[in-house]
Amino acid sequence: MTVQLYARDIGAGTPLVLLHAFPLSSAMWLGQREGLAGRFRVITPDLRGFGGSLLGADEPSVELMADDVARMFRRLGVARAVVGGLSMGGYVAMALCRRHPDLVLGLVLADTKAAEDTDTVRLARLRQAETIDRDGDVSVLLDEVLPHLVGPTTLRQRALVYGRVRGLVQSTPPPAAAWALRAMAAREPSFETLRGLKVPALVMVGSEDAVSTEDDARAMADVMPNAELTVIPRAGHLCAVEQPDLFNQAVSEFAGALSRASQ
Repeated sequence: MTVQLYARDIGAGTPLVLLHAFPLSSAMWLGQREGLAGRFRVITPDLRGFGGSLLGADEPSVELMADDVARMFRRLGVARAVVGGLSMGGYVAMALCRRHPDLVLGLVLADTKAAEDTDTVRLARLRQAETIDRDGDVSVLLDEVLPHLVGPTTLRQRALVYGRVRGLVQSTPPPAAAWALRAMAAREPSFETLRGLKVPALVMVGSEDAVSTEDDARAMADVMPNAELTVIPRAGHLCAVEQPDLFNQAVSEFAGALSRASQ
């Protein structure tokens, strides 16, 4: 089954495609749509099963999610874009570079990693997927995933941000969550993809991210031919949500330089 992704598409200029984290939706990019659409064409799709997109009946696969994004490019008439992904969105962005490199003008990887899951993480994902299937809800994600999505500064000082993230997790369709957990658990490492990258890259990580750490970010930046690393202070795993102004500034400078170079 071919799934058509629902995408919010606003602004004009160089296309900037932003791929959301698990277990959220494109709604997490509200601060980027508001802060970057004055300069770029900001496109924020819901990956399959999330938000406004259908799930379909295909086997779970990050590669398939990348193919969905490539079809969205063609449907929207986008030849090339700066592609950014946070957490799960980063896995999809790296798969897009591997399978459809001609679509990528530049790469932004935030709070993600190129390594495959450890056995412990893989088994936890599969157990969570089974629990979701059994219970028919995402309570296990509220218990086990939500506590790690934001940093301690956000928990102490940004109650509204935490509440918004919790609401997004609660609204995740259970079948999509289980499917995506299995897709992430099955993914292969992406270091070879990054090593062969032909475009510039920006790697970002929250200084308080305990899920995808600064070491993980540095490991990606170090293997890419042309990459810079930015650490976002007082942010955890969702640096774009926790510190949208700092995230937007870094992305704007990076994508703006690519836009000028491509003209």
